Amino acid sequence: MSRTHHRVTENTESNRDEQQALLEIAESYLREFVAPVASEIDDNPEVLRAALQGMGARSLLALQIPKVWGGTGVSELTFRHFQQLIPRYSGALAFLHTQHQSAGEFLTNTDNESLKWQYLPYMSQGQVLLGIGFSHLRRQGKSMVKAIPVAGGYQIEGKVPWVTGFGFFQDFILGATLPDGRAVYGMLPFIETMQETGGAITFSKPMELGAMSSTNTVTAELTHWFLPEERVVFIKPTGAIHENDRKNVLNHGFDCLGNTRAGLDIIEAVYQTKQLPFIKQAFDAFNEELKRCQSAMMAALTPDSQSCEERLQLRAWAINLAQRCTAAAVTVSSGAANYRHHGAQRVYREALVFTVLGQTRAVMEATLAQLVN
Repeated sequence: MSRTHHRVTENTESNRDEQQALLEIAESYLREFVAPVASEIDDNPEVLRAALQGMGARSLLALQIPKVWGGTGVSELTFRHFQQLIPRYSGALAFLHTQHQSAGEFLTNTDNESLKWQYLPYMSQGQVLLGIGFSHLRRQGKSMVKAIPVAGGYQIEGKVPWVTGFGFFQDFILGATLPDGRAVYGMLPFIETMQETGGAITFSKPMELGAMSSTNTVTAELTHWFLPEERVVFIKPTGAIHENDRKNVLNHGFDCLGNTRAGLDIIEAVYQTKQLPFIKQAFDAFNEELKRCQSAMMAALTPDSQSCEERLQLRAWAINLAQRCTAAAVTVSSGAANYRHHGAQRVYREALVFTVLGQTRAVMEATLAQLVN
């Protein structure tokens, strides 16, 4: 073996060990500090804030940002394992974490070096926390948020129907539609602001959601907002978000796997108490199916290993599995599952969120087909 090859092998093994250690740190933190207060995290923004800060203290908030920019630069495989860990212990924390990670991924890929320097080095430990607001670009018909080119930038008008993390995130990445159908993505303050030019951004009160209400999801109203060129992250071609959704259709399915594991934890705990053989049989069946689904989804991460339709079916399977397993957690918990703060009640509601997270028409159709069958 050549010296160069030996050095590369050593570096690869060292990197793999480092990433495994990061997963172990994350699981230890989530199990010891997050799991005991999962119900409070779901309802109380301050408890959720403390949980997020705990992740920042362990440098777990910029996993896919390269090391050169202060992130941990983990592999896709490691990140997908990590993505399953958080919702096992708290769906609200997972949801908020996803927004910040997505913003980091966008900034990693921008050509705007100024924005990179402003944000990326401070994201891993939570000195800067960022959100996203562009899911409305998926909607058919009239654009909800429009951008008109003006001297030095863009004038933004419209209503953003869904932005998560008010009071947590300092800024967020907005998506707005240009007259030619392309989309401009830019950095905006996540606080009510009046510009000297007369532009304004205002936010609603946090929505009363059925689950994860502590994440403070709001609507944003933009009036004559001036987005200067230097705050632009990207200009994307017409339909780019739909193409990206097809390419990344598996992504939110990993949240469903973590949600399924949360349901399994409850089923297992109930069995330890009740010792009913049919509960053990249900646990074993779900556990085996989870292993198969997880294995298939991990294998599908390899480029060109699966068609878009095959990935779509895997996503629908993960959604369906989470729905069934969390319903089973409710079933074995009996009447106690009616209590709002019971673990089974929480993970059942979280399955609802993960069912529709990043939903497209294709995902909706595949999900319904699984339910009907």
